[in-house]
Amino acid sequence: MRQEVPIWEKSTLTLEEAAAYTGIGINKLRDLSSDERCEFVLWNGSKRMFKRRKLEDYLEKAYSI
Repeated sequence: MRQEVPIWEKSTLTLEEAAAYTGIGINKLRDLSSDERCEFVLWNGSKRMFKRRKLEDYLEKAYSI
């Protein structure tokens, strides 16, 4: 039996999880994380994963996105 980890306890989030967690659309998250200098994205091959804490920090400091 596999136990699910709550989204707020995960260290990385999928694109869909990050969108649900932040309320930001998938396309906007794609745009933000496509930049090579993006500090809150982790690439697993071609799969985009979001570092939850760094994404939270980014949003905390942002005036607009």
